[in-house]
This record gives sequence, C-alpha cells and structure tokens, in this order.
Amino acid sequence: MTTGYGFVDLCKRALEMCAVHEGETVAILSQGDQRRDYADAFQAAAGKLGATSYHVTLPDASTSLDGDFGTWTVGTTPLANNRPVVEMLKEADILIDLMFLLFSPEQHEIQEAGTRILLCIEPVDLLQRLFPIPEIRERVEIGSELMQKAKTLRFTNEAGTDVVYDMTKYPTVTQYGYTDTPGRWDHWPSGFVFSGGSDTGVDGKVVLAPGDILLPQKSYIQTPIHLTIEKGRIIDIRGGLDADLLKDYMESFNDERAYGIAHIGWGLDHRARWSALATDTRGMGMEVRSFYGNVLFSTGPNGELGGDNDTPCHVDIPMRNCSLYLDDEPIVINNDIVVPEMRKR
Repeated sequence: MTTGYGFVDLCKRALEMCAVHEGETVAILSQGDQRRDYADAFQAAAGKLGATSYHVTLPDASTSLDGDFGTWTVGTTPLANNRPVVEMLKEADILIDLMFLLFSPEQHEIQEAGTRILLCIEPVDLLQRLFPIPEIRERVEIGSELMQKAKTLRFTNEAGTDVVYDMTKYPTVTQYGYTDTPGRWDHWPSGFVFSGGSDTGVDGKVVLAPGDILLPQKSYIQTPIHLTIEKGRIIDIRGGLDADLLKDYMESFNDERAYGIAHIGWGLDHRARWSALATDTRGMGMEVRSFYGNVLFSTGPNGELGGDNDTPCHVDIPMRNCSLYLDDEPIVINNDIVVPEMRKR
C-alpha cells in the first residue's frame, strides 16, 4: 500500500477511532520534509469528517527514529522554546504527532491542556496491518487494571532473570493505537501496557537471552547480557560482544541517569510478529514492542510515568520466553498470557 487515496481513508478511520467529529480542530506537527504525505493524508481525512485542520512544520532535527544511522536521543525536539507553537497546539482538540514528542516537557504541557495526542511515524503498510481493533484495547485495559492494583511485579526467565519491582508509586500507561479521551496520548500502532517501579525500588538480575531485541539498535541479541540492578539502577553489565556494545552505547551519553530502570510491561497484540525486524528495519520497532506475550523491559527516562528522569538515553528491550507475576499471581508464563480475559481469541 502506498500513500494516496487509500491512505486518506485509513487516516479517516484512525481519526474516527479517536472520536474526531465535525467542528473539532486537528493539528498536525512535523519537522523538515519528513512525512509530508502523512500530513496531507491526515488533513484530507479531517476535512472528510468536517473538522478544521492545520499543519505546522518545524525546522529539521537530527533523529534516527526512522533511519538506519545516528544515536536515538529522546526528549529534545525542535518544539523546545517555541512558545507560539506550543500555545497553539494546546488549543487543538487532537494533535497528530509526526515527529516524536514523547518524553519532552512540551508534550506533557500540551496533554495537560486537554489536547489528545496520536503519534504516527511507522510505515503505512504496518499502520494498515496493525490497525487498532477493540479487542486489543480490551486486553490492554484489563492489564492496566491488574497492574494498577499490584504492589509488586516480578519477572523471570530460564536464562537467569529474577527481578522485583516495587509498583506502589507510578500509574499504568495503556497503548492500543488510538485516543478518544482528553489529554491522553497513544501511538498508532501499539498493543501493550506498562508501568514502572519506584525510583529505588527495582532489584535483581535481568539476563537478556539470544532472540531478545535491543531498540533503538533494531538488533536481535546473539549472546547473553547480564544486568545487575540495585535500587532502581543498573550497576553492572557483563557478557560478550552484545554486552560490550550495549555498555558502550549507554556510556556514550555520559549520563548516570541512563542506567535507571524505566517502564516494565507486556505485549498483547496477537497480530504483531517477534520476527518482524529480521526482514524489515523500517520505522522504530512498534511491532516487536507489541508482540503477544513479550515482556517489555526498559531503561532510561520515566517522564511518561510522571518521574523526573529525563535522560536522552532510552533502551526498550522486548524479551521472549519470560514469566511475569503481579503480587505473585501469574500474568505471563513463557510468552503466553494466562489471564483468561487477556488471552487472544
């Protein structure tokens, strides 16, 4: 599928999922020449729904979100210090983010004003194949309810992982690909739920096994990586070549906060494939973050949870063959969701 009339219809369906209707204002934000065809499609789609739309293009900025080179830094965007645009976006009913504002203070401010935000930067064929469906939202919201009630989270694997999170501080975050609630953010496509341990409340060992995925590196781990975690911080990284590469990457930021433990959760989209990156490295890896039964372990910033770690070094690691427990009750067992209400139909 290519951009054009078919993509306009797909964007129209996405806006309908986001409850866009006649009289609403749809803002579209991009940078440089990136995704102009996406912006055009969303504007045409908004018009079909009777909404008013406008497109703001900011100066280009270095990013590796959808490229194959460069360091992926998060939290700093061309929107920083651009007060006129921030104030304008706060007046919109919904913002279509085509540049990745996540982790930035500007996004938080826009959300707090009540603007709902939909991030959309993945390839068009993936947007179509993983288009949001109510079943995924149901699973994600059930997972959110369970996680919100939990005081502890523990996950393990046969490689030697055994780590415990104190879950009493931060809220849960749901991602199912659309947003119809004021001030809520989502990313099309998505299908997972997550929260985070208290700042000093994560302890244990995580062993990343062959087949687990490093993002933004977009690589499958070939040799085990042993992470020792004390009081919410990685204090030791050991293993072979993959461990050396990860350690060097994190050291390159020269920021002690890079070693903080960020969010933890699990994937719930049965349509998403663990093997997707083996044949397609476009985009930023939302498919492999969402695949059913993965445990999504993350390091670095926790601003989306309300925390104050705003390091630009963010690593997401979808892990296979893990088991995850909330207050010692099983949620995921060896890649399979065992809570009946969250299981794939």
